Amino acid sequence: MQSKFLAGVWEIVKFGLIVLVIVMPIRLYIAQPFIVAGESMAPTFSSGDYLIIDELTYNFIKEPSVGEVVVFRYPQDPSKYFIKRIVGLPGEELVVDGVEWKLGDGEYFVMGDNTRFSLDSRSWGVLPRENITGRALLRLWPPTAFAYMPGDEN
Repeated sequence: MQSKFLAGVWEIVKFGLIVLVIVMPIRLYIAQPFIVAGESMAPTFSSGDYLIIDELTYNFIKEPSVGEVVVFRYPQDPSKYFIKRIVGLPGEELVVDGVEWKLGDGEYFVMGDNTRFSLDSRSWGVLPRENITGRALLRLWPPTAFAYMPGDEN
């Protein structure tokens, strides 16, 4: 009886170690799930779309570029994540809705595709590079809208 109990405990410990060694690094540094909330990115994304976010590319391969859809920590409340499209890069000057913006080093300008109903850089300012988590890699839900690099304009 005791050996079956210990064998069961050992199986739980092995499972926990597998999660810590394999799954957690993937979840923390390579890819993570994201569920779209709201309609600020319509028609590209709808509320409830389930995405996988690529966290690896921007950390090791390249910097974000215009047209890419990024997930980031909202600058005014870093506990919240937003999804928007990059429309301005560090060092650029752009005019949006009649307002001129000069982006500094590490500053991005992002907007929702549904511009009338988007809380974005036009209202809260530039997005610091350190707030960017990653880019939309896969749309898994709904299944009829499955896509690789959904919304990518590059």
